[in-house]
Amino acid sequence: MDRRLFIKRVGLGGVGAAAATALAAPAIAQSNPKINWRLASSFPKSLDTIYGGAEVLSKYLSEATDGNFQIQVFAAGEIVPGLQAADAAAAGTVEACHTVSYYYWGKDPVWALGAAVPFALNARGHNAWQYHGGGIDMFNEFLATQGLVGYPGGNTGVQMGGWFRKEIKTVADMSGLKMRIGGFAGKVVEKLGVVPQQIAGGDIYPALEKGTIDAAEWVGPYDDEKLGFYKVAPYYYYPGWWEGGPTVHAMFNKAAFDGLPKSYQSLLRTACQATDADMLQKYDYLNPAAIKRLVGAGAKLSPFSPEILSACFDKANEVYAEIEATNPTFKKIWESIKAFRGEYYLNAQIAEYNYDTFMMIQQRGGKL
Repeated sequence: MDRRLFIKRVGLGGVGAAAATALAAPAIAQSNPKINWRLASSFPKSLDTIYGGAEVLSKYLSEATDGNFQIQVFAAGEIVPGLQAADAAAAGTVEACHTVSYYYWGKDPVWALGAAVPFALNARGHNAWQYHGGGIDMFNEFLATQGLVGYPGGNTGVQMGGWFRKEIKTVADMSGLKMRIGGFAGKVVEKLGVVPQQIAGGDIYPALEKGTIDAAEWVGPYDDEKLGFYKVAPYYYYPGWWEGGPTVHAMFNKAAFDGLPKSYQSLLRTACQATDADMLQKYDYLNPAAIKRLVGAGAKLSPFSPEILSACFDKANEVYAEIEATNPTFKKIWESIKAFRGEYYLNAQIAEYNYDTFMMIQQRGGKL
């Protein structure tokens, strides 16, 4: 066959190839535009787990888009203080933030429900409610009024009850304590005489060391070890009943999110969910070794007494009733969580509880 005739028939070279390129390039450019966002974290870089969640999210997005969707992560204090990260995203100072929503509960108690509230669900239960019980959608209805869109972007698992400069054996021992305790839980312990303090993570150690505060809760063994609390407040209590499974959110300026191509919106949701799982898995892997190191370094590990837990449970219910009476959005979301909480812990008593209990007995018997 004549070479020139062949090229003409199959459309190779010349005008045919150029036309194909011209048609393809705009479609690719439209579906994968270059996006460069900034993200304000609520956490210092030293906390590679919780701060690192934002870096994981950024990495997933970049890899999935051949570098076209970039999010630059800034630690607490680099653009705004850690406790102002969501405000910066809402205002458009940055397009995104990585934070815990209960930090902002003072504006409206609804903020706390997206993260964790006292005596609610553990991490697995909270995620079940969020992803399959309508929790994400309900919380986003609220966030829309704040100029934000949010998706779960991490979880620590049930947290520890905190570090105390003195022993806490009874409810009376809590009276007068100045304690760094975040969000909603502060309102509960306040009813027991505690003086709650809202302090960013990087400022807790010096406050404990100077005696400005008497106690502090943060996250759990791995992060707490990094911050060195055991050196200045040796009594380490558990569990953190106010945070059975706190969600760390990736939040986005609503106008910026709505302006993304649908494919990027979908990818962002997927990357958030992957980041959500990754953080919890990392904590589950790192905490066991950390708790042993802390005890070896002198931390005095103790459970809160049943008296203290029961008193806190009762006071938490008082606070819930007070807020529900005046805040219909809070009432709607909290009732949804409560309805699932009862079913979740009914089911958890069957296979999960019995399997875990048996395996714990084997561990204590030295068989694992």
